[in-house]
Amino acid sequence: MHRFQPLVAVVCSVVLLAPPVSAQLSPQTPGGASNPPRLETATGPFARWTSPYRQPHIAPIDLSNSNRLESLLRAGKLYLSMQDVIALALENNLDIALQRYGPQIADANILRAKAGGFLRGVNASVTAGPTSATQGSAAQTGINQSAAQQAASVQTTGNILVSQTGSAIPSLDPSLQGFMRWQHQTTPQSSAFITGTNAFVQRTDIGNFQYTQGFLTGSTITFGYSGTALSSNNRSADFNPSTLGSASFNLTQHLLQGFGIAVNSRQIHIAKNQRELSDLVFKQQVIETVAAVMNLYWDLVAFNEDVRVKKEAMATSERLYNDNKKQVEVGTLAPIEIVRAEAEVASRQQDLTISETQVLQQETILKNALSKNGVASPSLAEASIVPTDHMQIPPTEPIQPLQDLVANALHARPELSQNRIQVEDQKISIKGSKSALLPTLDLVASVANNGLAGQPSNLPPVYPTSPHTGNPFFIGGTSTLLSQLFSRNFPDYGIGFNLNIPLRNRSAQADITTDELTLRQQEIALQRLENQVRVEVQNAVIGVQQARARYQAAQKARVLQEQTVDAEQKKYELGASTIYNVILTERDLAQAQSNEVAALSAYSRARVEFDRATGQTLDRNNIALDEAFRGSVSRPPSPVPVVTQP
Repeated sequence: MHRFQPLVAVVCSVVLLAPPVSAQLSPQTPGGASNPPRLETATGPFARWTSPYRQPHIAPIDLSNSNRLESLLRAGKLYLSMQDVIALALENNLDIALQRYGPQIADANILRAKAGGFLRGVNASVTAGPTSATQGSAAQTGINQSAAQQAASVQTTGNILVSQTGSAIPSLDPSLQGFMRWQHQTTPQSSAFITGTNAFVQRTDIGNFQYTQGFLTGSTITFGYSGTALSSNNRSADFNPSTLGSASFNLTQHLLQGFGIAVNSRQIHIAKNQRELSDLVFKQQVIETVAAVMNLYWDLVAFNEDVRVKKEAMATSERLYNDNKKQVEVGTLAPIEIVRAEAEVASRQQDLTISETQVLQQETILKNALSKNGVASPSLAEASIVPTDHMQIPPTEPIQPLQDLVANALHARPELSQNRIQVEDQKISIKGSKSALLPTLDLVASVANNGLAGQPSNLPPVYPTSPHTGNPFFIGGTSTLLSQLFSRNFPDYGIGFNLNIPLRNRSAQADITTDELTLRQQEIALQRLENQVRVEVQNAVIGVQQARARYQAAQKARVLQEQTVDAEQKKYELGASTIYNVILTERDLAQAQSNEVAALSAYSRARVEFDRATGQTLDRNNIALDEAFRGSVSRPPSPVPVVTQP
């Protein structure tokens, strides 16, 4: 094994000089906190060397709900305030949990880009929040996507392969290559004039090791060592056994196509932009989900109020039926009035049943949005939701100039920031396409040092008159060989240029044209999105004004109807009216109350849309992105009302 001592020495030197590679990613949350699903690395005395070849451990998914949900359950009822609904959505909503892995995928993408690999891209799709229950459509109530659509979206998440155009990027990860071969060869000789034998036997031990590293400048360097140990029955050889060694250094530098740090680092910049993009996608998902659950909550409050109104209308119809029945019994009313009253009771009972089932549907939708396992938990599935907040309308609206609202929206809306990043990424990609237009001109330089060491041959010479005359300079072992290599006693060196000029260059022309046209499309799309944001802000302002006007009108109509009912009751007490007219006015009052509840619900939804359109959803509801990313809200649950058993 003494033949391979120089090889082992060179390998050890290269390994010690190689930079350590860690398999741990250190992703950061949008707020700067560490990413919840941590990637664990191997431990042990050889972890530094084995970690690049081990699969990072990623924690399995956690489908357990937060403790907040159980703490709000009392006596089979789930007491929820608006702040509790928002906190539960941040902790348990699966749409948000799905987007938490986006930044991790983007971090892995950065690691891939730093190695010079192709980008796999990030998923920029946002799942729309669930919709409220609607009367007469129970099949798709509360569903934002079908199961097939959700399955298709999950299959494509994180598997987007970005086609890389432009000049090729060198491999930026260093590599160590080795080749070793032990060979015994026997060759029949037709003449013994050269070797002194007709059966030439040779033992060859070859070792070749090479270290390669690419750089962002467009350079590629290679350090190599090749050693060959020979022993044979060649009687003409002066040295037997002997060792040949060669230490080489090769440099290839792109001078035209692929030259420069800006060109070769474009994928790294794009990957970092996509990391920022994934943060914006997560932020947008939080906004969409929070806005959706807020609408679900206010609609549930409105549906409960609607049930109350329907019960009052039902009671009114029953009073009408009982009054008609008594009058028919005493003979003061025709029997057909009982049939009419029964039809009215049946109609009111149908309306009440629809309203009550709508509340049940809305509760199911809200439970599914606020828990990780939906209504799989029996305690949660059977619990009825008791909203502790009530819809209110402020006496006055804060006055804000429209131009200020638009300016804030253009700055705060994550969709616009996403499009701006995409435009920037396209501009960076164009640098590579421009570089690919140039011819290929590479500087190639090589330097090598050679050496030979061995022992004088003990075999008799072919001709006694020509004894072995080995030069004492080559007699020795490993130290002699290394001395020759480091002293450069037998150097090789050379320099040259490689030139490749494509005559038509149509592929590069097509790529740069496509990239430029795509950039124009993205710039137009960005302007279109900005225009749409301006329209949404203005519509949101108008929507709040309309909702307030509608509520004020409904409130005034309810007050006037209350006065009408009071007047009709006084007329009835004086004998100037009938019980039927009193019940009709009370029914109209119930309808006016229902209209007031619907108007108040419309105002609440308009405020939610106003905050979303102006980019104020997170600030208005005191939502911290780092808490949303961790899935743990520091705000304690709202106090649950004391429930007394009957």
